[in-house]
Amino acid sequence: MTDELIHATYTALCKYGYADLTMQDIADESSKSKAALHYHYDTKQDLLLAFLAALYEDFTERLLIPEDDDPTARLVAFIDRALTPPERDDQRAFQTAILAIKAQVPYDDAFGERIAEFDAFVHDQCRAIVTEGIEQGVFRDVDPDRVATFLVTLFNGAHVRWVTEGQSADVTRELFVEYVRSQLLVDGEVTAE
Repeated sequence: MTDELIHATYTALCKYGYADLTMQDIADESSKSKAALHYHYDTKQDLLLAFLAALYEDFTERLLIPEDDDPTARLVAFIDRALTPPERDDQRAFQTAILAIKAQVPYDDAFGERIAEFDAFVHDQCRAIVTEGIEQGVFRDVDPDRVATFLVTLFNGAHVRWVTEGQSADVTRELFVEYVRSQLLVDGEVTAE
């Protein structure tokens, strides 16, 4: 998917949301015709799946944390980046559209697979960092898989609360740091705040 088409899809999603979005809306935001879009993508769903794939690439690049940091700093930085989307004026409208796409998952396996990739990435990164922290004696002997599952749930819940209630990521971050302090760290000190 070209940068132009990514931008056009993003802009159209922000303007119209998922339910009202049409291929024509996306074409209107780009230099392509609706026919040209249909040449590459049979349906709106196909185009949105390609868009989600492009978002996934951006998401994973944005969340990569240098491995030279200690596990506590890496975990806090990773969750911080996951909770803080790129700053854009229309970010709330975009996140609302993404939430509407997520709402399609029970009815659409293809969307479910794409959305699951985001969750799997967050889960795998968190599990790896927690495992490293346990091996270094920084984190308690916890089940890294369960901790990672909890953090994916925290991340998804924070997204929903931000979209539906406007709750700042700062609240979730504070709760996360307290969780790290009380449940993960051997000495209870979080230096990466």
